[in-house]
Amino acid sequence: MLGLAGAGAGGFVLAGVYQLSGGRIGIPCLLHATTGLNCPLCGSTRMAAALLRGDLDAAWHFNPVVLVLGPLIGVAVGYQLVAWSLESLHLIRLPRLTMSPRAVDWAVKGIIALLLVYGVARNLH
Repeated sequence: MLGLAGAGAGGFVLAGVYQLSGGRIGIPCLLHATTGLNCPLCGSTRMAAALLRGDLDAAWHFNPVVLVLGPLIGVAVGYQLVAWSLESLHLIRLPRLTMSPRAVDWAVKGIIALLLVYGVARNLH
């Protein structure tokens, strides 16, 4: 959970650096650099930079799947962190989001399948 939160925060820091550098500083995609194909996450830095500018249309253009999934995952992870923090400080016990191992398995497989289909579809043009 902390890893996901850290990755999300790091992504927005990278997007800020990308935005402030005028697009000169970023992390190139290895798949795109070697094959010319866009992976399912290609455009995520530009998408986050567009969000930091308040340009939702450009963000959608760069990577609509991450634009939709990112906030959903971010809210769930953020809530879990808040619930854990408040409970650790003995302030309040919030209900935790729980999923059965089978539901987690299906969710992970579903997200992977969605990303694979999206990765293929975005290279068909």
